[in-house]
Amino acid sequence: MNDLSKELPLVICISNDEYPASLEVRKIYEVLPDSEAVPHQLVRIVDESGEDYLYPAAYFVPVELPSTVRAALKLVA
Repeated sequence: MNDLSKELPLVICISNDEYPASLEVRKIYEVLPDSEAVPHQLVRIVDESGEDYLYPAAYFVPVELPSTVRAALKLVA
């Protein structure tokens, strides 16, 4: 097993209705751990400002990339 076992979840943005300057539709984002956000149907994302904020989970769809792609993009926790 390699370091990719600690991968962060990835999502694709499918809506940015209330946040057009902060989120790009069709862009892949990493979901940062935030156990308090989950019950409120929110996810913590590092947005276009470079800061992490909470957004509605409905704005995103989970995506899985092959481990070779994740390693090339350094998408590991």
